[in-house]
Amino acid sequence: MQPLPQTPGRLVENIVHFARALRKAGIAVGTSQVRNAISAIAAAGFTRREDYYFALRATLVTRPEHLEVYHQVFGMFWRDPEFLERMVRSMLPLIQTVAQDQGPPQAAQKRAAEALWDQETGQAEAPEREELELDAELSWSENEILRGQDFEQMSAAETAQAAALIRRLTLPVDPLRTRRFRGSAHGHRPDARAILRRSLRKGGEIDRLSLKLPVTRPPSLVAICDISGSMSSYARMMMHFLHALTWAPGSGWGRVHGFAFGTRLTNISRSLGLRDIDLALDALGREAPDWQGGTRIGEALNRFNRDWSRRVLGQGAVVLLITDGLERGDVDLLRAEAQRLARSCRRLIWLNPLLRWQEFAPEAAGIRTLLPVVDSFHACHSLDSLADLGTALGTDGDKRRFMALM
Repeated sequence: MQPLPQTPGRLVENIVHFARALRKAGIAVGTSQVRNAISAIAAAGFTRREDYYFALRATLVTRPEHLEVYHQVFGMFWRDPEFLERMVRSMLPLIQTVAQDQGPPQAAQKRAAEALWDQETGQAEAPEREELELDAELSWSENEILRGQDFEQMSAAETAQAAALIRRLTLPVDPLRTRRFRGSAHGHRPDARAILRRSLRKGGEIDRLSLKLPVTRPPSLVAICDISGSMSSYARMMMHFLHALTWAPGSGWGRVHGFAFGTRLTNISRSLGLRDIDLALDALGREAPDWQGGTRIGEALNRFNRDWSRRVLGQGAVVLLITDGLERGDVDLLRAEAQRLARSCRRLIWLNPLLRWQEFAPEAAGIRTLLPVVDSFHACHSLDSLADLGTALGTDGDKRRFMALM
């Protein structure tokens, strides 16, 4: 084994400590990656902090969904220890008031703070403190708190638990009636062809009526999911949800097609077709190179309408458009393509995580463009919002309320 390159001070020890923090935050970092990181820093030097940040990211992060976690861990480990102390105090299992000057933590900050705090707890014994007995008769259980928690604010352990719960969710749907019929003893309509065929065997005598029922079939589900930077935390959980719908026995859906977009459109249906969820997510990360990039909803819908709509939207398919609506491209193109998509499918349902805010209003140009086109408007920021989606599909959700504000 080659010796590690010579670095000044305790840099090697700090990089190893940083790699352990990434592991605790849910990022798989191997020994060879740590060695490559030390070699990269020794070669790049310390001229600019930006080079230091990207050198470590290039050697320690291998999956796009881990970029946000890496960013938060890096910021707290190398730059702002005071924020780490505030985060640790906010997670202590004591009754305490929240400072008025502190807003909610950003995406992955809780996971990063937990990872760094876990390393410090083993170095010193916790001081003794008085125990408090609380009446928990009216308090929520851990699962109930998790069900209402925002995906973006979950720790690594909570994210894994939420993903396991998502795999149990279902999205009920009524089957579609077709123009075809089948014979049935409990049908509601007479089957003239069967009656005549039976009468020919009896010399034209009709001894009884033959009945028929309409044939039903499950509708297809098409999900078009935004994987840009503002949607990364929610997109990962929605991938778990779509994978669960793909493999759920008796879900009531026909084929489930998945598409992801940031700056380009990617068909991820083949990845969702892998039975193992870890293999599916790994394949999805390789197929969609624009994770946490920009947002061009109009161009993505244009590509979908041009290349895929005739293949997957036939026979009454339902479309889930999962995006925050923060368009960075041409709004006129977005309006034209969204209207074309709405005409091509049976129902266009918009899932927007921004509905988690009580103060949400349709002020962005992309949101104001999409809202009149979609059939219904729903939240998708928590387990509860996904669980309620099945009962909400028959309504317009929050669309009517926000249309009144436009």
